[in-house]
Amino acid sequence: MISFAVIKTGGKQYLVKKGDVFRIEKLNKKVGDKISFKDVLLSFDDKKAEIGRPTLKVNVEAEIVAQEKGKKVWIVKYKPKTRYHKKRGYRQLYTKVKILKIGSTEKPKAVEKTRI
Repeated sequence: MISFAVIKTGGKQYLVKKGDVFRIEKLNKKVGDKISFKDVLLSFDDKKAEIGRPTLKVNVEAEIVAQEKGKKVWIVKYKPKTRYHKKRGYRQLYTKVKILKIGSTEKPKAVEKTRI
């Protein structure tokens, strides 16, 4: 069973485990929708770690908990001696996500018997 994974979304990488709730860049989905992250870069098992080259064939399932805005960031532009100044605010949009399952999408292959 996979206990941790590193996923990539929104140009960033996140270390996740089952039950984690965290914020990512805004996704155009509704609250309660299920999503899956297919860009899994690394997975940690109880005994070993697998590194993707570039990604693994592992699926991370999550549920959207909330759509929210971050804190307001003020942008101030000022040039001395010219009476020029501007003040502008910006709020980043986020999606709050809860990890439901970290699992494999591949079924184990049957071992073929070779004849000699």
